[in-house]
Amino acid sequence: MTAGGGGRPGRVLGIDVGSVRIGVAVCDPDRILATPVETVARTPGDRADVDRIAALSSEYEVVAVVIGMPRTLRNTAGAAADAAREFGTAVAAAIAPVPVEYFDERFTTVTAQQALRASGRSAKSSRQVIDQAAAVAILQGWLDAGR
Repeated sequence: MTAGGGGRPGRVLGIDVGSVRIGVAVCDPDRILATPVETVARTPGDRADVDRIAALSSEYEVVAVVIGMPRTLRNTAGAAADAAREFGTAVAAAIAPVPVEYFDERFTTVTAQQALRASGRSAKSSRQVIDQAAAVAILQGWLDAGR
């Protein structure tokens, strides 16, 4: 499936994997607009986070999941990318045969933080919203790349 436009039509889930929280977004069936869904607590060593993503995938009847792939400014993968890929592998096993893809997420959290700050929200009160906004940015970027 190519980014955004390929594959069969339907909703796609976007995921921003963090060390503490996971931001989740979903798009409309026509793949035009990504919207926030929720923030899931990260539970390494426990499958509660993977199970929640699988439940959301089923609830929204998604045809694909896009996970943000953190890259450095030098376009290399680090520990965060390894963690995202490990989480993606677990999600893929839980939701098979729904495909899991990765999309460059550089700057999505920074962009989300700046937008929330500009709207007058404090960083402390916005942590969970920032994760959802980052997931929206990942998914919207993937959707736009397919156009």
